[in-house]
Amino acid sequence: AYGLPSKFVFHAVGPVWAGGVKSEAELLSGAYRSCLELAVQHDCASIAFPAISTGVYGYPKDLAAEISLGTVRDFLLEHNRPETVRFVLFDGGTYGAFSRVLETML
Repeated sequence: AYGLPSKFVFHAVGPVWAGGVKSEAELLSGAYRSCLELAVQHDCASIAFPAISTGVYGYPKDLAAEISLGTVRDFLLEHNRPETVRFVLFDGGTYGAFSRVLETML
């Protein structure tokens, strides 16, 4: 974790976007779910995610936001932990996509 003030770093590899025909949605959801499961197993109170696969892997940000936020919501409803889930979004376009999707979920 280098100098990060954290106990764990879970590495998640998301799918490369191939037009949605190679199970990308399921793979992306699984990347988030696996990290959430690890967080629960290690009794982590919080976890932070980037927008997995939306950079060089080319996953459309709006679709990635729907999948990632939906996966996290469903996991939290089922397990009620971790206590805090953060999305660390590095540019305005990604933030906007996640904001729009989150507004529809409230």
